[in-house]
Amino acid sequence: MRTIKSVSKLGVVLASLAVLAAGFTSSASASTTMIPVGGSGDATATDTGPVTVVRTVVVGGMPGWQIALIAAVAALVTAFAAVLAERTRMARRRPVRPAA
Repeated sequence: MRTIKSVSKLGVVLASLAVLAAGFTSSASASTTMIPVGGSGDATATDTGPVTVVRTVVVGGMPGWQIALIAAVAALVTAFAAVLAERTRMARRRPVRPAA
């Protein structure tokens, strides 16, 4: 039983390190793709060139209320599964005998 607990703790530590590594790699790729504004780097330059207008067009996709509904249902299903798992664990547990 002691070995299972230590393996479980090791799994938690490895999963935490994997999430941490994923966070670092996503932020590193975002920081290396930034484009500096201004071109020549001269702070006194007033002509920066033509202004580009960016218009975002959303075609299709999923409305926000559907995403919120999916998240709420997922939370309820997870809570229900946690309650069932706890009740199953408590039902299989040996009753505590009082000291004589």
